[in-house]
Amino acid sequence: MAVKLRYGVIGNFNFLLASKTKQIKRTAGRTEVPAKCTMRHSKPPGKLAMLIVLPLLLLCYGVGNVHCATVHENSQDFHSLLDFKKGITNDPNEVLNNWTNNTHFCRWNGVNCTLTPPYRVTELILRGHNLAGQISPSLGNLTFLNVLDLSTNNFRGVIPDALTNCSNLAELGLYANNLTGVIPPSIGLLTKLEQLLFENNLYGVIPPGLGNITDLSIIDLAENQLNGPIPSDFWQMPKIAQLYLGNNNLSVP
Repeated sequence: MAVKLRYGVIGNFNFLLASKTKQIKRTAGRTEVPAKCTMRHSKPPGKLAMLIVLPLLLLCYGVGNVHCATVHENSQDFHSLLDFKKGITNDPNEVLNNWTNNTHFCRWNGVNCTLTPPYRVTELILRGHNLAGQISPSLGNLTFLNVLDLSTNNFRGVIPDALTNCSNLAELGLYANNLTGVIPPSIGLLTKLEQLLFENNLYGVIPPGLGNITDLSIIDLAENQLNGPIPSDFWQMPKIAQLYLGNNNLSVP
């Protein structure tokens, strides 16, 4: 059904030329992972049991300040998150204080993982914490990532093109930061994307591949400095419900 707006009838979805408050919606539970090594015995251990227990104790508490919580089943995601933390120059709310070797990365603030080993990061949600710094390209190694929401912070620099390696992304929220540069040209590789919120200070054209992502229901590119024509594929996207393009220099083809 066509929607009548003050700018006229445009297709079967709301073409909004004004920025509004948005929030990625999701339902997510926290992954339960072992916080520390625990051992239960119904009776005092014998010599054989001690031969088994001793190496485990050395693994958990032994030389080199190695803790049980640091035995990560998935070192790729662990190191990718640490690299992201290194790019943070200011954390006024101390939200990343528990991002240490003493805590399993699936228990870090803002992180959710798959429910079974090897634990893979599925969500990184750090919206509204006034974090400052740059977004590390290392996040592109989180290939199981389904939700990335870094909105309403003070990130600067460009949007890493490496994020398009996260082929499972459904929700990508980076709005209300101080990001500049262009929209990654390879954004069309995120074929599972449903929500894209990029309200910043971006410039350049809208990559044509964006219009080929058929699952997109929300696109927010308002309050940027984008120019050129709006991709004609936008009018054919089957699931689009909200399209924010206000305060740019775009033209209708």
